[in-house]
Amino acid sequence: MAKIKVKKVKSAINRTKRQKLILEALGLKKIGQVVEHDATSSILGMVKKVEHLVSVEEA
Repeated sequence: MAKIKVKKVKSAINRTKRQKLILEALGLKKIGQVVEHDATSSILGMVKKVEHLVSVEEA
């Protein structure tokens, strides 16, 4: 399975509770933090919901 690296680049202040929960579920807490996930459909769906707050690249 392909891997992706997700990096938090913007703050979650003034965002909806749903977006904050998605960032937490992805394991992102601080700006600049990078996590690696398998590129499953559920992970890609979560990334799509917060794509304005994160950057994504293939690992």
